[in-house]
Amino acid sequence: MTTPRGSDAKPVVVGVDPDPTKRKALAWAADEAARRRVPLLLVHAEGVPTGGTTLEGPRASWEEWNRTLHTTGDEILKAAVAFVEERVPDTEVSGLLAEGDPVWNLREQSGRATVVVVGSRHLSRAREVLASSSSVALPVSAHADCPVVVVPESEHVTQEPAHFVVGVDGSARSAAAVDFAFEEAALRGASLRALYVWQPGPFGIFDEHAAQMECHRVLSETVAGRGAAYPDVKLNRELVIGHPVEELTEASAHALGLVVGTRGHGGFAGMVLGSVSQGVLNHARCPVITVPDSSS
Repeated sequence: MTTPRGSDAKPVVVGVDPDPTKRKALAWAADEAARRRVPLLLVHAEGVPTGGTTLEGPRASWEEWNRTLHTTGDEILKAAVAFVEERVPDTEVSGLLAEGDPVWNLREQSGRATVVVVGSRHLSRAREVLASSSSVALPVSAHADCPVVVVPESEHVTQEPAHFVVGVDGSARSAAAVDFAFEEAALRGASLRALYVWQPGPFGIFDEHAAQMECHRVLSETVAGRGAAYPDVKLNRELVIGHPVEELTEASAHALGLVVGTRGHGGFAGMVLGSVSQGVLNHARCPVITVPDSSS
């Protein structure tokens, strides 16, 4: 299923990395726009220099500094547009040079986008907590109005048959993630693994079998009927026992993408973004797609 072209088609929006060697997110976004037959909007946010900024030689005036930022930003966007036009020549592409915080700009664009795509560089566990507050991927994923795709720069090898993985926990956002995962799998001619990761409590439970049966029930009800619109997508439902972040990260090893809701309950309880969502954003080996609940 593809979205037809049209002036009212919501674009794929991608944040452009100023480093021309970092093109994984841009390539993913270009291919996605081509698959969906929608426009692609490239956004580069310049940021605002602070009073502590220093340059070699005499300090430039604010006007000269802003002019330098605009010139550099224009060059970055032109190079990115050229990259996309060569990769997907039939896709409508445009660039937006924006001032201010990249997170704010991408959050604003998310209200009229099909998806927002950003890049990510995995952090070590020691740096993860310190860097989270300044990351673009985490706050955009937490607050965007549309699905956000976080594409790692590290090399990733997919495995045949091609498949997506979606995390299920029974929440409304989990159901929205399943819907989007079916759509992505259909666009790629891929299968779908729906995983419910059950983590036993620290003190155990009286009836483990009953708890697992309840997990199976939630998983079945969440995916029930959703495949009717995508009859060509093969669905595999799996209950996995372990820590959600660890199991979903492991499942992401050779997947085309890992889809999760931005917040859940039960096994996915956590922060505003969700502890599981944040964990897989930092550690998954494939692109991670976070999906907000469209009803909220």
